[in-house]
Amino acid sequence: MKQRIVECVPNFSEGREEATLLAIEKAVESVSGVTLLGREADADHNRSVFTIAGEAEAVCEAAVRAVGVAVERIDLRQHQGEHPRIGAADVVPFVPVRGISLSECAELAVRAGEQIWQRFGVPVYFYEAAARVAGRERLENIRRGQFEGLIEELKVSSERAPDLGNGQLHPSAGACVVGARKFLIAYNVNLKTERLEVAKAIARKIRASSGGMPHVKAMGMMLHSRGQAQVSINLTDFEVTPLHEVFDAVVREAASFGVEVAGSELIGFIPRAAVEAGFAAALRFERFRKDSVLENSLEAKLES
Repeated sequence: MKQRIVECVPNFSEGREEATLLAIEKAVESVSGVTLLGREADADHNRSVFTIAGEAEAVCEAAVRAVGVAVERIDLRQHQGEHPRIGAADVVPFVPVRGISLSECAELAVRAGEQIWQRFGVPVYFYEAAARVAGRERLENIRRGQFEGLIEELKVSSERAPDLGNGQLHPSAGACVVGARKFLIAYNVNLKTERLEVAKAIARKIRASSGGMPHVKAMGMMLHSRGQAQVSINLTDFEVTPLHEVFDAVVREAASFGVEVAGSELIGFIPRAAVEAGFAAALRFERFRKDSVLENSLEAKLES
């Protein structure tokens, strides 16, 4: 049987306490058939992103165990950070890599969500390809108001009740948003300014929801440790909107405020095709093909 390979990129509301991150890492690595590709932690965001991959069922179990550690160790009532969140284990997306479809990843997400509720008593929202309620395809709709605001809203309305659970949030761990999606590029552009309003204005200009670039989600944040404003970006389809075009747009919009870009940073991993497209654009290649890359050409011939 062909192996079903899945990537999972769980986001946790902790970016400062190394002991907690190591405990989550240990939980992931306790499952055979799973590889921890890496983790990124940001103290200003107070958030970490783990990237794990492997056989589908093993990845599902590893993700659930990691959520359990987050529920045990992270208390949102004490949590402060720049990044929006409603859960200790805030978002758990499953991404098809090889031998598995997006719809099958959505089924995997549902199984993971059921385990999260049954084992830890943490309610679950399903998003993207696993969404059950209209409007919940978009993560920002679910996370509106964050942990504190959602608690108050659920006291007076059931419209935003979790898909799994008792209609309320876990008192310390909030809720977990679980879903399935295509590859997403998480990408930040840091500005040479402390003016948060500039980053927010740029984010409004480029994001799809404000009439900007297709498949771009963006928000302005402040990196207090660096004294820099940041445009934090999620690119949900790099084939439609290439990453280098997003970066160029930020540079252009920043210049309109008299602000320079300090640099950019990748959170997690990036598909090879996205790197190739940016490389070809930067050098203005006139005839660039996928098999112009040596490794691509070799792999194609070895697999044929």
